[in-house]
Amino acid sequence: MKTIKLVFALLLAVSVTTFAQKKEVEVEKSVVKWTGNKIGGSHTGEIQLENGYLEFNNDEIIRGKVVIDMNTITNTDLQDAGYNEKLVGHLKSDDFFGVESYPTSTFVVTEASQFKDGKATVSGTITIKGKTEKTSFNIFKNGSDYTAQLKVDRSKFDVRYGSGSFFDNLGDKAIDDIFILDVTLSLN
Repeated sequence: MKTIKLVFALLLAVSVTTFAQKKEVEVEKSVVKWTGNKIGGSHTGEIQLENGYLEFNNDEIIRGKVVIDMNTITNTDLQDAGYNEKLVGHLKSDDFFGVESYPTSTFVVTEASQFKDGKATVSGTITIKGKTEKTSFNIFKNGSDYTAQLKVDRSKFDVRYGSGSFFDNLGDKAIDDIFILDVTLSLN
């Protein structure tokens, strides 16, 4: 009886693996836009992907990983080249993302629902500055493109600069702890 159960389990594992389909992220066609809010305004920019994939079984994401190249962070709202360069340098510094020590950030899929009407819920872990936190969000499918919006609490990743979670009396110098990532992954 144990042999039959073992054979059945192996067949089931092989069938799941056989039907799983891994799709690589097309880095050049994919986009990660960021928005950071502060009292009296906001800043926006982009970050490029280093690599990534999603693996599917039928219409469900079963695995996946996306790696973001933090060295590519840009600003898109400041037109003055000097201010733009200063902000990007500050974002790369240890005050924010410590890019020299932490050149990549990652998201790993741990669980997802099946797509229904082009929408699924994805859960996983996000790692920024060497710290890992759980997160969940909705993902939307449109052909070979998958879009999502993640609201990330930077204070959980030791990104302290201008954070009311760490410093008192910041007044109009306070920067929101939540920053937004609007992600479009194009898969091949």
